[in-house]
Amino acid sequence: MQVIRLEALSDNYIFLLHDPRLNIAAVVDPAEAKPVLKKLNELQAELVTIFNTHHHHDHVGGNKQLMKQFPNLKVYGGAEDNGRIPGQQMFLQEGDKVSFADRTAEVLFIPGHTRAHIAYYFAPENLEETGELFCGDTLFAGGCGRLFEGTPSQMVNSLSKISALPDNTRIWCAHEYTLKNLQFAITVDGDNTDLQKRYDEVKASRNRQEATVPSMLGIEKRTNPFMRWQEQALQSAVKSNDPVQTFARLRGMKDSF
Repeated sequence: MQVIRLEALSDNYIFLLHDPRLNIAAVVDPAEAKPVLKKLNELQAELVTIFNTHHHHDHVGGNKQLMKQFPNLKVYGGAEDNGRIPGQQMFLQEGDKVSFADRTAEVLFIPGHTRAHIAYYFAPENLEETGELFCGDTLFAGGCGRLFEGTPSQMVNSLSKISALPDNTRIWCAHEYTLKNLQFAITVDGDNTDLQKRYDEVKASRNRQEATVPSMLGIEKRTNPFMRWQEQALQSAVKSNDPVQTFARLRGMKDSF
């Protein structure tokens, strides 16, 4: 399974999963149809599946047009998004399994950004490979999503669920927010040498107009403040020793950053 990153809108990423043997494809969170159709035409591949993580328009905006082009498409989304995702036919819950080509993903229920948010985790086939996590707007490189429908407690639980995955999991998040996220992270975790190094690397990458997605989960655990709410440095920065309150205060600070 090849993962192809496509740019969309102002800062969205769409992920096309391609099986070159069968020449079929699936798409994760098609913000718009045009870049998906362009890449499919280049590959001469048939789109068979849409995997949506949540209902926001910049994740489902291309659903209807893609369904017109490929009328046999299967559209997946969270069970609690029933009625909010265009064309949704499959209603997924925690622990469900979904397949694409010869790969199977486990569904994680990760509310917080929205009340119905899910992720798709493709475990590695062997120890030499990486896992693939398509997490929408829950976890970003260096940050996390805003809490539109969920609570800090829900988001802490969701991020804890992601944190339990292997460190060699690639994080395919849906926006290019990394530099701004790390600029904030430095203000609350400035003594973190891993964070300082990552910030310099990301700044250089963005100056070259290079994408910073995917990231690796191991790096997120060391440098992302929203995965480090139990660290003394972060708790001191927000004057709380409660993990959920620490997260909530960090998120509030980021909202106004």
